[in-house]
Amino acid sequence: MVVILTVMNERRISSGQEEILGRIKEVRAQAIEHTIAARRLSAERRELMKELMSQGVSQAQIARELGVSRQAIQKMLAC
Repeated sequence: MVVILTVMNERRISSGQEEILGRIKEVRAQAIEHTIAARRLSAERRELMKELMSQGVSQAQIARELGVSRQAIQKMLAC
């Protein structure tokens, strides 16, 4: 049995390309941080709205104050 190995002709990454890849990694890390922060802030917003509602403020009142629809408030509370 004869085994033939094929070596792919890979080019080395240049220093310019390494810089770009480094920047991609930085941007990715920042995007992950932003996603985590957005989730945390959404949870805080939801808790604050629930607190208002427990004090008798309606979803419609909250919506008017925030300049959004009542449906938007319902979505914010659901997420």
